[in-house]
Amino acid sequence: MTAPWLHVIGIGEDGLDGLSAATITVLETADVIIGGDRHHKLTPTIKAERISWPSPFDALIDLLQSLRGKRVAVLATGDPLWYSVGARIGRAMEEGEIVFHPQLSAFQLAASRMGWSMPDIELLTVHGRPVEQMIPFIQPEVRMIVLTTGSKTPAQIAGFLTERGYGQSKLTVLAAMGGKDELRFDGIAESWDHDVPEFNTMAVECIAGPDAALLPRVPGLSDDNFVSDGTMTKQEVRAVTLAKLMPMRGALLWDIGSGSGSVAIEWMRSAPHAMAIGIEQKDERRAMAATNAARLGTPKLQLIDGTAPSALEGLARPDAVFIGGGLSQEVFDFAFAALKTHGRLVANAVTLESEAELMRLYAEHGGELVRLSVERASPVGRLTGWRPAMTVTQWSLIKR
Repeated sequence: MTAPWLHVIGIGEDGLDGLSAATITVLETADVIIGGDRHHKLTPTIKAERISWPSPFDALIDLLQSLRGKRVAVLATGDPLWYSVGARIGRAMEEGEIVFHPQLSAFQLAASRMGWSMPDIELLTVHGRPVEQMIPFIQPEVRMIVLTTGSKTPAQIAGFLTERGYGQSKLTVLAAMGGKDELRFDGIAESWDHDVPEFNTMAVECIAGPDAALLPRVPGLSDDNFVSDGTMTKQEVRAVTLAKLMPMRGALLWDIGSGSGSVAIEWMRSAPHAMAIGIEQKDERRAMAATNAARLGTPKLQLIDGTAPSALEGLARPDAVFIGGGLSQEVFDFAFAALKTHGRLVANAVTLESEAELMRLYAEHGGELVRLSVERASPVGRLTGWRPAMTVTQWSLIKR
């Protein structure tokens, strides 16, 4: 095992005063210290070569590799392995090369300031990421602590809350926690007008108004939540489709013929860090899918202009594949070959021609074949009757 030469050290606003004697010794004996400007200012008495975060930030790993053989310390805020640089470094280095020195995280400090039990709240980050990623967590009585991406983030989150009927939600922004200049700003979403420091952490207590949007993370959102030209996987069928696709943490979905993106978006909302790639040849539908993704909190949905199977070339291997349009033997063969072991494939058909293709594939490969019929009550003159939607034939199987 390689001897440790790299130390990743969490530090708070109290600087060296908050570090253990052993950790201070690591800093005092380091040849090189890497960190942001605020980290270097927190450790002014330590003598070593100082390097600021590289630009682009992804160059950090190459920088660290070039320093192999020296004693190197990387300074991070709070806990380096909690939405911080430590995880990225850990994935790139060999086991035993790194020692982590955690400090109290912003989540812990903010929870203590609010008097909130951490297991009972959502702990999120939008630091350096799209702020829209917090939208799926806006639900009645939810509490969340959010690592922000700058001074404008609290106002953006207040706007998301107000637009969705949660304008009375209580907001608190905390800055410089643990330091002599700690600040706190309190308010409610619909009237939030504070100017806050660039580096801050936000606590949100969601309070739903009478017209609040109810957008659970389980699949089956109302069709009204999506911008669409009418060609989309409808609510009830979508819920069954997602159940067969089985969203899981960090899993990747190929959504072939993604249309308005409803299946891909609900996939990403349903599991932490789930990702999706939508394949759609029509420009107007890709535009609708992008709009839906931003509104419903999945801004990382990747949309590709093209048709399968050619558009699938070179994509990361999926954990699940949904074929909502353009089913053929060629598309199935490519997608199923790309699926990882335990991968799930689901194909829906509404035309007789597509249904016949599903029947043939089912006979050849097995799996499950079901027909889904949905009827909704609607006016018939002055009375009410059942109006059936088009029946959907669904084929699903798991790759073993």
